[in-house]
Amino acid sequence: MNYHNYYSVDVVNGPGTRCTLFVSGCEHQCRGCYNQSTWRTDAGHAYTQAVEDAIIADLNDSRIKRRGLSLSGGDPLHPANISSVLHLVKRVRQECQGKDIWLWSGYRLEELSPEQRAIIDLVDVLVDGKFEKELHDPSLVWKGSSNQVIHYLK
Repeated sequence: MNYHNYYSVDVVNGPGTRCTLFVSGCEHQCRGCYNQSTWRTDAGHAYTQAVEDAIIADLNDSRIKRRGLSLSGGDPLHPANISSVLHLVKRVRQECQGKDIWLWSGYRLEELSPEQRAIIDLVDVLVDGKFEKELHDPSLVWKGSSNQVIHYLK
């Protein structure tokens, strides 16, 4: 898996102070997407064990309290990302007590494969659905277009 950006301190992508990972790879390629540079699976940087260890360390850093992890992209549920994202969310659940996980995906909850569902079973909030430029509304919280759904899973 590749990732485009990692922010160890983020207050924009989900509630509270968070760590946010933007992965590379998106099949949806929504018209009007603000993050087109993440579409290619080979864009950005290699996601390594060192990157994952840094995310876990940042989530557990007591000097800057983080509420949780946000996963966006690209698309964390892209087939090329499933293995790495699943490993990361399992580690967050095991090693980061009390942290929530938010995930944004163009795939809809009811369409997910068993492999994608394995990830969703470990997250707290899924924001699903493709961005639709015609339905864009800047007043929406945590989503870009009105067709997208926020699923509070835990």
